[in-house]
Amino acid sequence: MSKTLIRNARLVNEGKITETDVLIDGGFIAQLGSGLSDASVQQVIDANGTYLLPGVIDDQVHFREPGLTHKATIHTESRAAVAGGVTTFMEMPNTVPNALTQGLLADKYAIAAQTSIANYSFFMGASNDNLDEVLRTDPKTVCGIKVFMGSSTGNMLVDNERVLEGLFRESPMLIATHCEDEATVRANTERYKQLYGDRATAALHPLIRNEEACLKSSSLAVNLARQHNARLHVLHISTADELALFDNSVPLREKRITAEVCVHHLWFDSRDYATLGNQIKCNPAIKAPHHKEALMAALLDDRLDIIATDHAPHTWDEKQQSYWSAPSGLPLVQHPLLLMLDFVAQGKLDIETVVRKMCHAPADCFQIDGRGYVREGYWADLVLVDPKQPMMVTPENVLYKCGWSPLMGHTFGSSVTHTFVSGNLVYANDQFVTDQAGQRLAFAR
Repeated sequence: MSKTLIRNARLVNEGKITETDVLIDGGFIAQLGSGLSDASVQQVIDANGTYLLPGVIDDQVHFREPGLTHKATIHTESRAAVAGGVTTFMEMPNTVPNALTQGLLADKYAIAAQTSIANYSFFMGASNDNLDEVLRTDPKTVCGIKVFMGSSTGNMLVDNERVLEGLFRESPMLIATHCEDEATVRANTERYKQLYGDRATAALHPLIRNEEACLKSSSLAVNLARQHNARLHVLHISTADELALFDNSVPLREKRITAEVCVHHLWFDSRDYATLGNQIKCNPAIKAPHHKEALMAALLDDRLDIIATDHAPHTWDEKQQSYWSAPSGLPLVQHPLLLMLDFVAQGKLDIETVVRKMCHAPADCFQIDGRGYVREGYWADLVLVDPKQPMMVTPENVLYKCGWSPLMGHTFGSSVTHTFVSGNLVYANDQFVTDQAGQRLAFAR
């Protein structure tokens, strides 16, 4: 690896903005300070006072490989991620076949080792009949255990009470849950099918996958975690109703129960179904406007710990089907940082909070070794952002294999200009510099 010197950057890191240079050597941050020089540097980048951030860590994505590669691959979606400043991802097990054995999990790591541009980890999947296999997972090399406590895309519902008790009682590592009560969702589905039949539209989605379904399931997960002192991380909180379940009285590193909010639950609300329809159909559903306001407040007061995407691409043709047939999920991993920086421009939060929730907090929550901060000796996962260079989302610059975005036509106020992954400059000024592979995450557990 060549040595790189970044000069004249406005570093946003650990709650401060400072003017600094950064020397990268051998994949790591070798030195931080003003006026740095090194005669052996092969590459110098003048940041010209633009923002330098730690790389974004997205703790929830669906990259669809293996088995669903007509929608996406690890290669295509990791490229999209890097172009948006996401240097690290954690991917979910509901691929085909589901990652329910150690062998199938290893297969996904092997694909990523050959094709991922970004750093990576993969969740081990839980089912109603693989508890022994789940408990063989190595906490130092795998990000966590994924439990679908409500069915979503795929067929990995865990609804056996004995299995759930066993997971929460015996798992030595983080359990990440999708929480929607299956019985509530099924009852609502039958009700609205009878009422609307073929006339149903995506506007019904938040009524079918409603607040009651979310709260009932999240409450069960939190109660199980408290009963067994399990390490629980509740994914994609979407309602104001659930926020009382989460604590902000202790620092993140001391929490046994943490929660994530996704960018689409902060950005969209139920009024957007009128124009976007199935494009924003996702599980849990995007709900009424007051929920996104409550979620933003909880993000700011630390009841919600992490911002993620739940990137879940489907083909355009799949999304054009009827409401009942169209799959749930939005492609988002290319734009989460720019979405949050638009909120900064609107005065809803500050850039230091964006970095804390998208970079520092995922590293702390998952105990990722050597990433998530700009520190000497840490991996050089870095992003340069120009806050004065607008960028419009167009079909030509959307990099997902599915080729579309629910943000099409939106103009962001900022742009990602450079992305470093594990010390390698992989993206610069709208071009990929290299397909250098990312690194598998290690966990300090």
